[in-house]
Amino acid sequence: IVDKYKSKVFKTSLMGQSVAVLYGPSGNKFLFSNENKLVTVWWPSSVRKILGTCISTTGGLQDMHMRKMVSYFVSPDAFTKLYIKKIYLTAQQQIVNHWQGNDEIKVFEAIRLYTFEVACRLFMSIEEPMQIDKLVSLFNVFIKWAKRATNSIRNELEKIVKHRRVALEEKTVVPSQDLLSHLLFYPDENGKFMSDEVIINNILMLLFAGHDTSSSVLTMLIKYLIHNTLKSMTKYSHQNKIVSSKKDGEFLEWEDLQKMKYSWNVAPEAMRLSPPLIGALREAVVDLNYGGYHIPKGWKLYWSSSLTHRDASLFKDNKNFDPSRFEGTGPIPYSYVPFGGGPRMCLGKEFARLEILIFLHNLVKIFK
Repeated sequence: IVDKYKSKVFKTSLMGQSVAVLYGPSGNKFLFSNENKLVTVWWPSSVRKILGTCISTTGGLQDMHMRKMVSYFVSPDAFTKLYIKKIYLTAQQQIVNHWQGNDEIKVFEAIRLYTFEVACRLFMSIEEPMQIDKLVSLFNVFIKWAKRATNSIRNELEKIVKHRRVALEEKTVVPSQDLLSHLLFYPDENGKFMSDEVIINNILMLLFAGHDTSSSVLTMLIKYLIHNTLKSMTKYSHQNKIVSSKKDGEFLEWEDLQKMKYSWNVAPEAMRLSPPLIGALREAVVDLNYGGYHIPKGWKLYWSSSLTHRDASLFKDNKNFDPSRFEGTGPIPYSYVPFGGGPRMCLGKEFARLEILIFLHNLVKIFK
C-alpha cells in the first residue's frame, strides 16, 4: 500500500476494527508524544482477558503509578554486582549445559530457557530448577494456547506470592530482594498497595515480555552473525580483552559492559531488521487530524517498527546487516523504535541490553 500510493498514512481493517496506519518517524512521533492526550493504549479483548490489569493493558495515571513501582528493577540503578553475577552465571550454565558438546542446536528453544530463567531469578528469586522447569512448561502452553494455560500459570504464581508474603512477615527475606518482594511490601506514592491479582498480572506480563522478546532478539542476532562471520570476527577483539583482564572466578562488572560498544551495535542492527515488536495499536480518544486526513474518535491507530526500519530513505542499503549504522549519533529520532517510545516505551530496554550483552560475551568467549 505504501509503495502503491506513496503515502505514509492509510486506513485498513484489523481484528474487525477500523485502523489508521501511521508509518515513519513523523507518525511514530505523533503517536508517542500524544499518549494519554489524544490517544490511549488499546488491545483486543482477548489480550485484555489473558493479561488482566497490568502495565501493558492500562493507561493514564494507573499505568504511571504501576510503571514507577516496577521501573527500578529493570533500570540501570538496579544493575548491581549481584544482579550482573546472577545473569552471568545463568548464561554460563545454560551454554555449558545446553550448547557445548552438541553438533547442532535449536537456538530459539535454547535461548528461551536462558531468558526465562533470568526472569525467574531476578524478578522472583526463584532458584529451584524444578520450579523453573514447571513454569517454563506452562509458558510453552501459554504461548500456544494462551487462554487454557493462563489459569494454571496464575495458580502457580499465586502460591509463590502467598509464600513470599509469609516470608516477608517473618523477615526471612528483605523487601529489596526482588521485584515481587518490592511490590508486596511497598505502596505507591499515594499509599495504595497493589492487590495480589494485579501483582500476579504484572509478574505474568514481565515473565512473558522479559523472555519472549529477548529470546527473539538473541536468536536473530546469532543468525545475522553466522551469515556475516567474516565481517564480524575482527570486531570482537574488545570481548577478548575483557576476557583476558579477568582472573579465574571473576565476573563481569558494569564497566565491562560499557566497553562492549561494537557488540551493542550488533544487537540494534538485528532489531532493526527483525524487531521483536513489529508494532502496536492505540485508540483515538478524540477526533484527530493527521497528514491531511480525518481520523474519527474510537478508531484504532497502528505504528509499525517493521515498516519504518526497512525504509530505504532512512537506512542506506536497508536490507543489509550493517552494525556500523549505529556508530556516532545513529539513526534520526523516531526512525528506530524497537522498544516503542513516549510514556509507554518498554520498561525493560536496559534490562534487555544487559541480558543480551552478557549472553553474547559468554557465547563468543567459548565458541568461534
